[in-house]
Amino acid sequence: MQAFLEYIVKGLVQHPEEATITPVQRNGMTIYELRMSDKDVGRIIGRQGMTINAIRTLLLAGSAKKGLRCAVEIVEETPAR
Repeated sequence: MQAFLEYIVKGLVQHPEEATITPVQRNGMTIYELRMSDKDVGRIIGRQGMTINAIRTLLLAGSAKKGLRCAVEIVEETPAR
């Protein structure tokens, strides 16, 4: 599922070298944390969240087919003070 997400996300962003996907296990579920350039966050979210919701739907369908539970979260780094 991680390779699938990388393919989609890196195809959408303008700076694919800065996009990273980190799988984290929580409560029997794999949560993929997306980190990317601040300029690309809007491209992944899309208008009214349409793009991220479509990505989540595809991930949900693909993971259910394999008997897995997966989710996607966008992690925005806060600058250190």
